[in-house]
Amino acid sequence: MTDSYVCIDLETTGLDPKRDKIIEIGAVRVEAGQITAQWESFVNPRRKLEERIVELTGIRDEQLVDAPKIDEILPEFLDFVKDKVLLGHSVLFDFSFLKKAAVNERLTFERLGIDTLKIARKYLQDLESRSLGHLCQYYQIPHSAHRALEDAKATAALYGRLVQDFYEKEEQEGEESLFRPKQLLYKAKRDTPLTIPQKEQLYKLVDKHKLIVDYEIESLTRSEASRKIDQLLLKYGR
Repeated sequence: MTDSYVCIDLETTGLDPKRDKIIEIGAVRVEAGQITAQWESFVNPRRKLEERIVELTGIRDEQLVDAPKIDEILPEFLDFVKDKVLLGHSVLFDFSFLKKAAVNERLTFERLGIDTLKIARKYLQDLESRSLGHLCQYYQIPHSAHRALEDAKATAALYGRLVQDFYEKEEQEGEESLFRPKQLLYKAKRDTPLTIPQKEQLYKLVDKHKLIVDYEIESLTRSEASRKIDQLLLKYGR
């Protein structure tokens, strides 16, 4: 049984690691079934948060404005994780954002993982929902939803309960057991910075139409800049 791992959780600006950004990372290191260390940080996404994200997470722009950028804290976070197995509730979601960030910084990030959501979906099908919040309520696990560190702690506690209830039954599956770490797979391509002509065109459009944009132009990727230019041209013209 895997009882030593790092449980991770992220808060992000959306669901797509190709377009959206990390705004908070929380993680706990578990050894022999006990939490021995924790790590958390806000992350400046270099863009204004949508209201739906503020409502969901409770995180506001003013909390992120002085937070470190992902490239500034990623090495420290990876050092915390080291080569441990990753645990998460829908762990591939969190891994995909971290993998994308690592690739952008030319860092390697390959890990084995265990997904508590997959276990719950297999054995707790009668529940109304297998969301982390519903499962914590079912198991009476203390939980402050949608904050990264608290979600990571709750997921670690949930894993312990799932092990108690279903580990022996699931071990009959052998190598296919959901309690056995599996390679996490996500193909990520390194972002290309916006070009000089794109930057010049964006600044020109913003200045010409007296716009206040909710993102840092200098931090945009080539594809993001292309979308922003198309949006501005469609709305304001040249």
